[in-house]
Amino acid sequence: MSSTTRRPALGGTTAGGTTAGGTTAGGTTAGGTGRAGAWRSWWAPPVALGRVAVLRFVLYAFVVLDALHITTWPLGHGDVPAVLYRPILLRRLLDLPAPTETSVRVVLVVLVLSAVVAALGRLPRAAGWVCAAAYLEWISNGFSYSKIDHDHVALLVALLVLPTVGAARDPFLRSEAAGWAVRCVQVAAVCTYFLAALAKMRFGGWDWANGAIFTWAFSRRGSTLTDALLAVPHLVVVMQWGVLVAEFLSPLMLWLRGRALAAAVGFWLVFHLGTYLTIGIHFLPTVVCLLAFAPLERLPQAWRARTLPRSARRDRAAARG
Repeated sequence: MSSTTRRPALGGTTAGGTTAGGTTAGGTTAGGTGRAGAWRSWWAPPVALGRVAVLRFVLYAFVVLDALHITTWPLGHGDVPAVLYRPILLRRLLDLPAPTETSVRVVLVVLVLSAVVAALGRLPRAAGWVCAAAYLEWISNGFSYSKIDHDHVALLVALLVLPTVGAARDPFLRSEAAGWAVRCVQVAAVCTYFLAALAKMRFGGWDWANGAIFTWAFSRRGSTLTDALLAVPHLVVVMQWGVLVAEFLSPLMLWLRGRALAAAVGFWLVFHLGTYLTIGIHFLPTVVCLLAFAPLERLPQAWRARTLPRSARRDRAAARG
């Protein structure tokens, strides 16, 4: 797979005079022609390395926060009887033993150190692979004693694909490898929602939306806000249908662009904020992965533009005018 294209100028065009939105150094659309080319251009669109650099920093920093302050219960599993260990399928396939007091602490140290190194952009492949393996061990440990949450799926996929990009020092350089990694994170985030809808159909059918699932959740973990929502007749049923329809339509995010995509991402951010305010569920691992849909490459580009000498900024403004 061709991994890079020519670096565009600050004005948004390549050195060859073509726009930087998905063209190769020769000025042709990346990915070739025909079905194979369309498939490749969808799965690996040239994306600025600046997006990967920012996404990498945010996700690896979140891994540290998650391991130390959010998903902390795997550490305690090293002190419980091994008879309680019920490994998930992945751990069974890999024949991983039950966590011990020593192993969980070693994994935590390795996880945090590798995440910090990767977040700083150092040894992006080596540190990234170590972090991915350690986080997979950490999370699979956490879900081998009780219910399995699905909010970590996108983050796990992100940690597995980000090391394939390698260094991302030039934020303006567009790369198919970066595009493939970003697309994988986007697909994983969408699957979190879409597969949740399929699970509702599998276990509850369409009656799920007409049932009392929100009423039950609000009564167990509710607040003053949920009391107000329950006071409105039929509102929770409307909310349940809204969530189900949104989950089934979530794959459309992979084809939306511009304001429509921003509105879709904004909807899910509001949804997660609502679940946190009502029942205390935050879904932060999925929320941070929604950043893969954002043009994060504009941040380093804007920073570089601000740090240009004043004379260069004047010349750039004159060229645009």
